[in-house]
Parts: sequence; structure tokens; C-alpha cells
Amino acid sequence: MTIRFPGQLAVQQRVLTHYRAAFFDALAGACDGGLSIFAGLPRPAESIATTGTLNIAHFTPASNFHFLRGPFYLCVQRGLLPWLADCNPDALILEANPRYLSTSAAVRWMKARGRPVLGWGLGASPLTGPMSGLRKTRRASFLHQFEALITYSHRGASEYAGLGFPIDKIFVAPNAASPRPTTPLPHRPLAFDGKPYVLFVGRLQARKRIDTLLHACAALSGNIQPRLVIVGDGPERTSLESLAKTVYPSAEFPGARHGAELIPYFSAADLFVLPGTGGLAVQEAMSYGLPVIMGQGDGTNDDLVRPANGWQLSGPETLADVLRQALSDVSRLRAMGTESYRIVLEEINLERMVEIFVGAVNQLTHQEPR
Repeated sequence: MTIRFPGQLAVQQRVLTHYRAAFFDALAGACDGGLSIFAGLPRPAESIATTGTLNIAHFTPASNFHFLRGPFYLCVQRGLLPWLADCNPDALILEANPRYLSTSAAVRWMKARGRPVLGWGLGASPLTGPMSGLRKTRRASFLHQFEALITYSHRGASEYAGLGFPIDKIFVAPNAASPRPTTPLPHRPLAFDGKPYVLFVGRLQARKRIDTLLHACAALSGNIQPRLVIVGDGPERTSLESLAKTVYPSAEFPGARHGAELIPYFSAADLFVLPGTGGLAVQEAMSYGLPVIMGQGDGTNDDLVRPANGWQLSGPETLADVLRQALSDVSRLRAMGTESYRIVLEEINLERMVEIFVGAVNQLTHQEPR
């Protein structure tokens, strides 16, 4: 049975991404007093897909003011305290990012009323360069405003603990974009049906490193050179199609597909590959029993893609070797696909993410899970 929070919960975000809407609606469904979301708009150059529509949670738009860029970026969210006064939450979750200058005022507002505040973030990657010691001290001080922290990965939890945050107050809620699979694990034979089928699904942009995938497939010997299908659209599509004509002419570019349109692609594939960063489709691919090759990122996928179900690349230049290894042993590939399915069925899904969030809030408000 899913545990519930008997009060009203509020969550602040810099932006409300489109893919996060399903999680917030699911979280709202587990809060008896409802859930209020406060978020603004990104900078235009960020190309972040946002939404202002939630079916269960209540959304209040923020006025985001962005200052500077890169490592000096700062953000102020106007309207944060009036929003808190209006929704008057029993507990508050804030993004644990010291670049957001409105955070401390919200923490003070909640603490003045004796209500808990949790931070939610990626972790605290090591700092280098000028004044790194001072910046580390400031980061630790910022984090200690919170009664607890929620992070996406065990790597993030270790980074927070390394700054002195109590480990028993750090909750790991692996980043989930999809619910538990509701269909059985697809059956795949212990031999390829002709050429192995390698699939990419996502936005075609430079950080996905799809050019590397084309070169890696071309470097394979003929007997394991795959049918390569690249599903998606984006700013790099024209240049990638041009590159493919020279490097790997058999590569297919069917364009963007969504929802049920993706089922035939996931069902027919043998292996899902994302050479770069990002990749909301990874979890969906795993729900179809696909092993995964992906680039290393910020730790959010460390718990999702493991040696038992896939590979995280140490660098893009290693992709051809990893592909060769993956496609040379069909039995192992199928076993890894089965493990992918188990992970998203039992461990990493929207339902489990909601349970961890509610459990963390209940612990701080001294509520008994029910």
C-alpha cells in the first residue's frame, strides 16, 4: 500500500519541466492536504520543455530573474513568500541549489512557524579552482539550513555526507520519469533476427553524441554491424543525416515519435544506446526489457544503469568496443534486458519515487506512514 502524507505539501522548482508533471501529480495524489508547486520560466537559450498544466497538483507561476551565466549564474524567484503565505504548507521541499537566492528567505519563513524544510538536489560535486575552499564552506552552510535532503543517487548522497550532512537525514529517490511497467517482459529469442537492432530515442542535439554512435557502428565488423534506428528530431538532425550518408548510410531517421508510436521501436530493438547525457527514454527502454549503453553524467543514472543491465561509457571513444562486447553475446544481452525490466518494475519508477518523498516528509513531521 502506498504511504500517504496527511498534510499539505509545497514544492519549489526553478522551472517546471514537462517530464516532471507526472511525478508531481502522483505526489499530489499521496498528499491528503494537496500539493502546491511554485516554478518559473528558464532562460530562452536553455531550450527546456516546460509546462504549466498539472492535473492534480496546484501550480503557481513564479517570476524568475536570471543573473550572469555559467559558473556565476544566479536566480531570484519573485513571489516565493506570498506563495508560501497563500498555500500555508505543513512541509516544504526546495531545490538544494545555492545559486537560487530566494531559498533562505523561504527556509526562514517555514522555520518561524516550526515547519520542516527539505532540500532536493543532484548532490555536491567536488569544487576546484580559485576559492574552492571558501565555496565548499558556503555550500555546506547552505545545505545545513535543511532538516533533510533528497537526492537522485547514492553518489549524490555520498557527496552530501562528505560535506558533513547527517547520513540518516539523506534520502535517495532515484530519478524516475515513468511508472512501473504494466505489461509483461517482452520475449526475445536467443539469437538475433538478422542484424542486431540498436535504438536511440530522444532529442537530436549535440550533447547526446549521436555522431559518436554513427562512427562506432561503422567501426564494427560486418557480422555484428547493427540496424541503427535514431528516433527523434532536433537542431542536429540535418547534420546527423548528412554525416550518416558518409559514415553509416543504413542508419534510419524516422523522425520524432511519442507515446504509443514508440512501442514498435522499443519492442523490436535489442539494445538501447545513448552515447551522451540526458535521456528520459532510458527508463522507458528498460521497461521493454532492453539493456542500455549510455554516457556518464551527473550521477542521476548511476543506480539505473549498472553492470548487470548495461554499460556507462568512460568516454565516447570507448563506444565501439562496448558495442562490440554487447552484440557478441546474445544470451548475456537478453539476461541484461531482463535485469533492466526488474529494476524499473521493483526499484526505480514514479511510484517508488513518491513513496520515498512521502516517507521523508512523514519522518520530519513525525507522522506515522499509513
